[in-house]
Amino acid sequence: MGTDLQKSATKRAQLWLDGDFDEATKRQVKHLMEHDPKELEESFYRDLEFGTGGLRGIMGVGTNRMNIYTVGMATQGLANYLIKSFPGTEIRVAVSHDSRNNSRLFAERVADIFASNGFKVWLFDALRPTPELSFAIRELGCHSGVMVTASHNPKEYNGYKAYWNDGAQVTDPHDTNIIKEVEKITSPEQVRTGEAGDRIQVLDKSFDEKYLDRVHSLALAPDAVKRFHDMKIVYTPLHGAGVRLVPESLRRFGFTNVTVVPEQSILDGDFPTVASPNPEERTAMKMAIDLAEKIGAELVLATDPDADRLAIAVRDENDEFVLLNGNQTCALLASYLLTGWAERGKIKGKEFVVKTIVTSEMIPAVAKRFGVGCYDCLTGFKYIAKMVREREGREQYIGGGEESFGFMAGDFVRDKDGVSACSLAAEAAAWAKDKGMSLLEWLRSMYVEYGFYKESMVSVTRKGIEGVAEIADMMAAYRTTPPETILGSPVVEVRDILREPVDGEYSNVLQFITADGTKVSVRPSGTEPKIKFYFGVRAPLASVDEFEKVEAELDARLDQIKKELKL
Repeated sequence: MGTDLQKSATKRAQLWLDGDFDEATKRQVKHLMEHDPKELEESFYRDLEFGTGGLRGIMGVGTNRMNIYTVGMATQGLANYLIKSFPGTEIRVAVSHDSRNNSRLFAERVADIFASNGFKVWLFDALRPTPELSFAIRELGCHSGVMVTASHNPKEYNGYKAYWNDGAQVTDPHDTNIIKEVEKITSPEQVRTGEAGDRIQVLDKSFDEKYLDRVHSLALAPDAVKRFHDMKIVYTPLHGAGVRLVPESLRRFGFTNVTVVPEQSILDGDFPTVASPNPEERTAMKMAIDLAEKIGAELVLATDPDADRLAIAVRDENDEFVLLNGNQTCALLASYLLTGWAERGKIKGKEFVVKTIVTSEMIPAVAKRFGVGCYDCLTGFKYIAKMVREREGREQYIGGGEESFGFMAGDFVRDKDGVSACSLAAEAAAWAKDKGMSLLEWLRSMYVEYGFYKESMVSVTRKGIEGVAEIADMMAAYRTTPPETILGSPVVEVRDILREPVDGEYSNVLQFITADGTKVSVRPSGTEPKIKFYFGVRAPLASVDEFEKVEAELDARLDQIKKELKL
């Protein structure tokens, strides 16, 4: 870091020492000034950015960290925008949080600020999954909502998702307009607190009943579940909010033999049993899989700390557990929903599913088979929710998802929903079992029907100030000199979503598509200091017997793409 940044960070830190901040915060700032200049710079060199989805950052003191002051200023900015957007209205908001350290503290701070601004506030009495917060906004007629969570990030992080009155995370123009209002709040002294009065109402477990009833309304195969109600299932909430509702939802669907990983059912923001509470990683699933092997379970389910993501592990022909990736999970759940709707004669020609632009091309192939539309959108469930909102009253949304282990069935929630996804995955396993198949066998039969689609992703992390600049340089290089060939096949299309919008939305994403249908997508993460590379290849699969041979060929192709891109 340059001298100018050092001076700027020190000057900003001194304002915290001199300002109206609590003594514990001032002691921490002083400690950084005297003993940790590098961390001082990282903590104060800029304001923590309120992005298009809200806040996310490392917890600690400083303008670039998650703390009650940065959370408070963001909330006041959001409150000011709500007041401008709904003049003369009693504004109603809902607030929830996950199990992370400081999540309850931040949620109570958010609720107090909203109420001090004259809003009617519903605050859950304890942690709840993100999808229930989305549901609450719609059910209670709220104008907005906040979920305090950093999703599946490491324990050092916390965050803040802002929602609009449709129960979805904010999209254009609200996202950029909120950012402008947040940027006007430059001091904690501008934040209204301590004037909540009686405007905060607590939501307790009675509200859970309403949400669980709606989740259960998605059930498609009650007879199959009755026949296999005692199918052994292991579930892990990874120390998070899923423990509140996922086991109960599975029980309502009819499953009677669900074992929750005891060590990971303990609510703990340090996530002591995993390096990172990300169910996308097999290491996070190890304890659940070990338990499943011990008790002879057929299915392993997991959710992340705010229970919006789902992970599934199933046994293969060697009786070993295989962790399905997000693309496979999305394809299975979409196919299950479409099959169930078709069996009930519910497909009338106006139904649709949604996937993101980096999610498997198998989804539209499945949708086409059932005569159902499939729309592409940008990465992020707020764009799936936007698709649903834009088509309400004209088309019927069935389900949709993304490769990062998110799925949303039905339209009563407008964000990815690990609670309903867990229940539907278990029901799909019972339905497949009723047909004489496992979930994995069913997936492989789908490859025979639609083609063997295989995807992979590489995430490159670049931390700190230097990392932000390096990621920007990488994207600039791909824009100026895109690859001419991939796997020997010429690149016939370069999509730059900064220039060519998807459903009217622009994003910093590049896609390279070859003559043989191979697709490579490159995008910086919107929530983490990472740049992500997505790869998709496809080959015909003549029979399930050839699965391993074709999979090896596809894996080799994916590995070669990574070598060509020097990843």
